[in-house]
Amino acid sequence: MATPAGLGPASPPAIPGAAAVAACAAMAVSYVAVLYAPTVVLRLPPPTSLRAFLHRRFACAAVASTASALATAALLRVWSLGDFADMLAVFGVRKDHLLQAVVIPLLLTSLVYAGSFVNRLWLLASSWGRDGDEVGVSCAQRLVLWIQAAVDDVMVWRNYVVAPFTEELVFRACMIPLLLCGGFKMSTIIFLSPVFFSLAHLNHLFELQQQGCNFMRSLLIVGVQLGYTVIFGWYAAFLFIRTGNLLSPIVAHVFCNMMGLPVFSSPRTKGVASVAFLAGSICFFWLLFPATSPELYNTRLDRCRCWHGFCNWK
Repeated sequence: MATPAGLGPASPPAIPGAAAVAACAAMAVSYVAVLYAPTVVLRLPPPTSLRAFLHRRFACAAVASTASALATAALLRVWSLGDFADMLAVFGVRKDHLLQAVVIPLLLTSLVYAGSFVNRLWLLASSWGRDGDEVGVSCAQRLVLWIQAAVDDVMVWRNYVVAPFTEELVFRACMIPLLLCGGFKMSTIIFLSPVFFSLAHLNHLFELQQQGCNFMRSLLIVGVQLGYTVIFGWYAAFLFIRTGNLLSPIVAHVFCNMMGLPVFSSPRTKGVASVAFLAGSICFFWLLFPATSPELYNTRLDRCRCWHGFCNWK
């Protein structure tokens, strides 16, 4: 995103580092706390079905995300930028370089799942029928049925729409600009911001115990989840800072939710999945910096009026 002709580089409103951290912590806590507001604060009756329960949580997540965005805008005084597009760019909401922001991070992320793809293709090949036409019709019918079921499945909306969009808005688009303007280095932000992301998943410990799971088992499950969210949080923060586009971590988030944990090995593939995972991981780290080079996602990097560290807002 280039600065309009005749405008010099702007100076962002700096905020104290402690205030930036406190604001991020407050956003993380409120993102979780608001989920319990309908029953604890508003005294609404408990939902009678999973659909009603998740619909209520969708509304709560929307409220928390909107509040976080407004708080970030107020702390950074983004309205001083004047142009509405520049204000949205503070949050990584941009209309330029959309194809690059979606396709490149998606392909990069998919490399880690090379073992998963091999495993799934192996399963598909082993179940493939001899009659190609009949199988083709059957596959087409199954695809249509799957799409219909997915659209009506509230868990699909939770895992692939609401959670990725609201979490990336709060934990990347709101927190990272605050931390950048708070004077933190990019490397520090990449490793610090996932801590807040993990805090927002601690409520799973309480919910598992409510479902009858013992404390140690709940702790083990949540510990694995926290480890995974920290690793993904590092990657999502890295994508957001390098590309300056909110779509990049959202696409990666949706894809990872669809795929689950990467397949490291599978006995049925006779080691092929393990080789694919290793090769994919090597390619991932080899391409990590070239595929996220800011030059791919910005028209030019000089006199750029955007928040990330490749512009002259210092």
